[in-house]
Amino acid sequence: MCARLRCVPEQLDPVQCVSAVTLVTIDMSVAVAFYQALGFHLLYGGDGAAFSSFRVGGGYLNLQLDPAGSSQRAIWGRVVFWVDDVDAMHRRAVAAGLAPATAPADAPWGERYFHIHDPDGHEMSFARPVGPG
Repeated sequence: MCARLRCVPEQLDPVQCVSAVTLVTIDMSVAVAFYQALGFHLLYGGDGAAFSSFRVGGGYLNLQLDPAGSSQRAIWGRVVFWVDDVDAMHRRAVAAGLAPATAPADAPWGERYFHIHDPDGHEMSFARPVGPG
């Protein structure tokens, strides 16, 4: 068995892909500004909307407003976005005044990545497969 992601064999699965991920936000304008600063293209909604949608490759990242303003959850998981250049995305985040949680690094499972939290505490990872090391 290969330990690197690139070596996972193709197989037919009943679930073909993730079409969309929807995250809850307590402040739509702050959340929209965060994702736009990272280069996400807004397709629907925006600052005053209860629901906003960004294109992510062939899928979507959605934001849904929590009108009750529930407190942030301490643990929830992570969304991983593959990008062409992890280091360039990290520089873009820093240049926009955002604070990534980690610097770009090569992981033993075969990805270069960095983590950043959105204004609602959702953890994002921007990653790219790396060649054999």
